[in-house]
Amino acid sequence: MSVAETDIGAASREHLSRSKPEQRMELFHSRLRDRGLKSTSPRDDIARVFFELGRHVSAEELYAEVKKINPHVGYATIYRTLKLLKECELLNERHFDEDQARFEVAGDHHHDHFICEKCGKIVEFEDDAIERMQQDVARKLGVALTRHKLELYGLCADCRRSR
Repeated sequence: MSVAETDIGAASREHLSRSKPEQRMELFHSRLRDRGLKSTSPRDDIARVFFELGRHVSAEELYAEVKKINPHVGYATIYRTLKLLKECELLNERHFDEDQARFEVAGDHHHDHFICEKCGKIVEFEDDAIERMQQDVARKLGVALTRHKLELYGLCADCRRSR
């Protein structure tokens, strides 16, 4: 099982097949052109910060980070750009435990999530045994899986230690 914590300073995510932020920006610009839209400085600032953060982020957290480099960006531009990134299939929107929306860079791999109920840390993981079990269940039910999402909730190691 491979695990990557979503903190800003987390270890390299290369093992999760993430593209570099520059490549994501090129893809964003290409998909904007395909839609007949122009690249704008605020959009680029928002997308670049989002891709560089490389973690699950709320719109409010993204806004705070973008304001550090472009104090003129407003909430409406943040939300419009997040919607556009989603339409361009460069962003996934998640609602963990019915909480506010959190956004992650759309990857070319499947992964599941562990969410700490105390500190809110989100840990992405992949587990071949879980994937095989899902296929076994589907086979027994006589169905074809097209997608799934698995969210595990509990206390992370840090919160367990602090108890």
